[in-house]
Amino acid sequence: MGELLTSITGILILLLLFVSGMEIAFAMALVGFFGFAHIVSFRAASDLLVKDFYDAFTTYGYTVIPLFVLMGQIAANSRIARRLYESANKLVGHIPGGLAFTTVIGATLFKAICGSTLATVAAFSGIAIPEMEKHKYDKKFAAGIVASVGTIGVLLPPCITLIVFAIIVELSIGKMFLAGIIPALTVSFLFMIVIFIWVKIRPGIAPITQKAPIMERLKAIPEILWIVVIFGLMIGGIMKGIFTPTEAGSIGVFLVFLYAMIRRDLNFKVLIKSFDEALRTACMVIILIAASNVFGHFLQVAEITRMASEWITSLQINRNVVMVLIMLVYLIGGTFIDDLAFMIMATPLLYPAIINLGFDPLWFGIMVALTLMIGVIIPPVAICVFVVKNITGMPFGLIYKGVLPFLLALVACIILMFFLPEMATYLPNRFMG
Repeated sequence: MGELLTSITGILILLLLFVSGMEIAFAMALVGFFGFAHIVSFRAASDLLVKDFYDAFTTYGYTVIPLFVLMGQIAANSRIARRLYESANKLVGHIPGGLAFTTVIGATLFKAICGSTLATVAAFSGIAIPEMEKHKYDKKFAAGIVASVGTIGVLLPPCITLIVFAIIVELSIGKMFLAGIIPALTVSFLFMIVIFIWVKIRPGIAPITQKAPIMERLKAIPEILWIVVIFGLMIGGIMKGIFTPTEAGSIGVFLVFLYAMIRRDLNFKVLIKSFDEALRTACMVIILIAASNVFGHFLQVAEITRMASEWITSLQINRNVVMVLIMLVYLIGGTFIDDLAFMIMATPLLYPAIINLGFDPLWFGIMVALTLMIGVIIPPVAICVFVVKNITGMPFGLIYKGVLPFLLALVACIILMFFLPEMATYLPNRFMG
């Protein structure tokens, strides 16, 4: 009983530290250290702290994180996003709502080589919104599209969220990547359905633009094929077991670097900026993982993970209802705390219960990612909305109104996942056993 009281006290202190503004990683490491010291000993806690941080920064498998982050930063800092947008615009920009469809297609393709949600939102806030405004698109419509398509960055590989989830629960990163492909493309498709219906109901929000000449449309295809080839080589190589996710990250970095060089979109200044941003982001993520390991070891010795699992599985209600409640925990936590940080904190506590209830761990990982996708576009944090607001200067209320229809599309995808878990499990089971 003493361990239970200590663990509950530790969680409450952790929440207070979050509210106080302390960095989440430091808060988890601090609570985990002193909680472990209280239950075991100060010497054991000191050894644990050093070991967990040392392991996080020296484990070979974690090198996948800086590699995919670097690939994304090179893509974000060069003109790749603009080229993808312009190419998609030449192909579909002339149909009703064409620039909106262009934004979804361009952002999805860009996300295939960029693991950052914020980089995707920032890039298309500066590219797509001005273009839509120039063609008299409704501002609410334009802002809602850009804020929403950034959420695909949580799910479509190579995404940091799925990498970190796989590391925390000790799943194959390659399988997690494959599990995210169909749901991510489904979200993109549902976004396009929303655009189609919205434009049908209110044609004035998206005036039709001029059709590009046939030669320009033909020239746009290679720009898109480059990205498809890079994505296909990385994911295909992982699927076939030709190389590991870390090796796939290395190949991805090289190919994006090569593409940017061929297109003359990369110079020394951009390269240094990309390395700097990638190093900062990767260190932040790895420190979060190390801190979560310290906090997780505290929860283990306090046996709260076992007790929480036993309590959840003992509830006399349908297991799908339990899953909905768990998703609500992720949703609420992800709206108040950074979505990645909350996932790192909550998953070690809830994952054992998910396994005991008989849910597929790959499916659960995708469900968590989908839930976090909602968390990044709803108040109070809504980080994607904040990025659009900071870049465009549009009021929050206007952006939130534009986001709402796309929010319904995300909810629809979650419902589909409940009834069709094969959306997440088919590709991993088909290609990786």
